[in-house]
Amino acid sequence: MNPLYVGSEVGQLRRVLLHRPERALNLLTPSNCHELLFDDVLSVERAGEEHDAFAQTLRDQGVEVLLLHDLLVETLSNSDAKQWLLDTQISDYRLGNCFAQDVREFLAEQPNEELATILLGGLSFSELPLRPDSMMQAMHAGTDFVLEPLPNHLFTRDTSCWIYGGVSLNPMAKAARQRETNHLRAIYRWHPLFSKQDFTYFYGNDEVNYDNATIEGGDVLVIGNGAVLVGMSERTTPQGVEHLAASLFKHGQATQVLALDLPKHRSCMHLDTVMTHMREDTFSIYPEVVRPDTPCWRLVPGKEGRIATYRETHFLPAIETALNLDKIELITTGGDSYEAEREQWNDANNVLTIKPGVVIGYERNTYTNEKYDKAGIQVLPIPGNELGRGRGGARCMSCPIERDSL
Repeated sequence: MNPLYVGSEVGQLRRVLLHRPERALNLLTPSNCHELLFDDVLSVERAGEEHDAFAQTLRDQGVEVLLLHDLLVETLSNSDAKQWLLDTQISDYRLGNCFAQDVREFLAEQPNEELATILLGGLSFSELPLRPDSMMQAMHAGTDFVLEPLPNHLFTRDTSCWIYGGVSLNPMAKAARQRETNHLRAIYRWHPLFSKQDFTYFYGNDEVNYDNATIEGGDVLVIGNGAVLVGMSERTTPQGVEHLAASLFKHGQATQVLALDLPKHRSCMHLDTVMTHMREDTFSIYPEVVRPDTPCWRLVPGKEGRIATYRETHFLPAIETALNLDKIELITTGGDSYEAEREQWNDANNVLTIKPGVVIGYERNTYTNEKYDKAGIQVLPIPGNELGRGRGGARCMSCPIERDSL
């Protein structure tokens, strides 16, 4: 089997991509955190320790952990990749003709380790040893960013998602995250771990304006048996879903896509914040959002390359049919209504399945973890008091590269 293959949400997880918090979190402040899509600043050292515990838990389960920073450093050793990233991330349109050229020349002289740190973590005007001879420099304070930090790279699930035998390089909805995708474009194109493998680009590999057709990996669940479940959230649009579905059908990698219409607000910014797959027949859900009346559509290949779309009366029978199951078990967020709302906000439903019935989740969500345990789901607890401030749990912080089918 191609080692770059994700056949399900619950089969044995074998390789995963993570990003340890670093420079970007150091540059996160109360005055810029909301613009950078964080609700609060984090204790950087503690967040790093929590992420190390997450990575070690994965390794203890036999999962190979790839780190984004390391892959980017290794990719930058390829001169074509380095030039492409400099041209793309520091374009003339971003910084103006003259200033962009000066910044690119400065960055090109940096060691690859330092360059990767800057691309991921940002660069301020005060850090540039350049003569202030452009309007850009004259009009900015030293603490302003030439290149904004990317703290949301922590959530590697969103930027790219592997679906069966290929990958979607996701056009992100928010400006604060759109540069992230270029790092994955470069890694998948030039890093020898990927460049020597045969896989399909489903979506997002072209350097075009994707306009309203955005999609993020937290909304994409590869539930198996040729089916994909997608949430249409504040970040993923119907246009994006249709484009992804059309490519999956064209390449014969999926037989149907089920699309759920979610509320468009931050507390359920992605499907996996309110619903995850934990065992072949078991899902975790937050029932205040994932309800019997949640609108659901089934997309299947149509005639002459078109998509045939059908409105489903209820998402549960649609999933049961897709997975050839008689009945699906739903485990709802634990505690009373107040406790459940708090635990959903703290990513109780956003667990990462390692193998059927074994998941990683934040230890702080005691009521929900107890319900999982009673249902026969083993929770491998990790600390998340700091990491959780970014509004993402174990699934958000992981991009599976290799996982077994059901």
